[in-house]
Amino acid sequence: MKILAVGGGSGGHVTPVVAVLKEIKRRHPRAEIRFWCDYSFYAQAKATAHSFDEALRVDRIVAGKLRRYNQMSVFKQLTTPSIVLANFRDSFLVGAGVVQSLCKLLVWRPDVVFTKGGFVCLPVGFAAHLLRIPLVIHDSDAHPGLTNRILSKWASKIATGAPLEHYSYDPKKASYIGIPINQAFKPVSPKDQAVLKQKWNLDPEAPLIVVTGGGLGAVRINNAVVRVLDDLLRLGSVVLVSGATQYDELKQKLPQSDARFQIHPFVTDMATLLGAADVVVTRAGATTILELAALAKPTILIPNAHLTGGHQLKNAAVYTAKDAVLVLKEEELESEPSLLVETVNRVLSDPKTSELRAKRFQGFSRPNAAADMATLILDARKL
Repeated sequence: MKILAVGGGSGGHVTPVVAVLKEIKRRHPRAEIRFWCDYSFYAQAKATAHSFDEALRVDRIVAGKLRRYNQMSVFKQLTTPSIVLANFRDSFLVGAGVVQSLCKLLVWRPDVVFTKGGFVCLPVGFAAHLLRIPLVIHDSDAHPGLTNRILSKWASKIATGAPLEHYSYDPKKASYIGIPINQAFKPVSPKDQAVLKQKWNLDPEAPLIVVTGGGLGAVRINNAVVRVLDDLLRLGSVVLVSGATQYDELKQKLPQSDARFQIHPFVTDMATLLGAADVVVTRAGATTILELAALAKPTILIPNAHLTGGHQLKNAAVYTAKDAVLVLKEEELESEPSLLVETVNRVLSDPKTSELRAKRFQGFSRPNAAADMATLILDARKL
């Protein structure tokens, strides 16, 4: 049996793939599995994939994306040269990716293609459709992306991270399974949390604030941390996962000798870092949200309002409606970074309320998502 998994653009597209592949491998130890991703995220994707299996073959595919910004008018997007030129160039990259995918699929033809999300999935999914290879897709966000909306027409099965009411997919093909996450993401006892802090060379007695903008980082969040780091360190230890792009610049600005502070460009073992945290500040990417829900962590979301369709705003709205998380608006944080300190302090200074909120958050986790996704993929071979 041969299974091809595809995803990229962020860690949120890769870590669920790893969870699903683990489940497939558990059921079918002799299955031949490969993973394809885009060139720009190759290093991080390979590191994450190899945390599951160092022998897993990871290949790169040429891909391009259509840039659309939620808070910019269509007219402005169509008249901004940098956006128009980038979209024009990337349309050729998509075509090249289709040709490349066709060639690779003819050489190594899988029984099923599983696409997790990201623009790299479009050329591969289209090539799979042309070759009549069963296609299974997963859509994490409450707002379906363009790639998945296109691929859904040809998919044998569709899995969603949010309830089906948020999507316009064919209900005969679509199933709400949640987001597959690694089984390592589970609630941590206070004793184990102290051990994890020590593993990260941090004070086991001090509260830990983890700030992450995802696999690619978040410039505005990083910059806010730089401006208020001294105040955050009065509340506890701080670990900033900055993303690779801004890491070198930030490293020059931030303290390197303070045992209470760490900065990392990328972390493959996020389960232990997030498990050690007392409060997590992060974007509103769907996968990260569900990982934190499974951990039952007090969480502060800072959605990126500019992304296509405002999908992070819609993701955050699902959880704020149940008072499961706190949310900061990015534009307010940019002008008044002290809001970050105030909100973190609000979480740490009222542990009873924070614990109740975290329990409501945990109610969104779906621990069987990886197994359900694996079943959909394996069943697609028979269609």
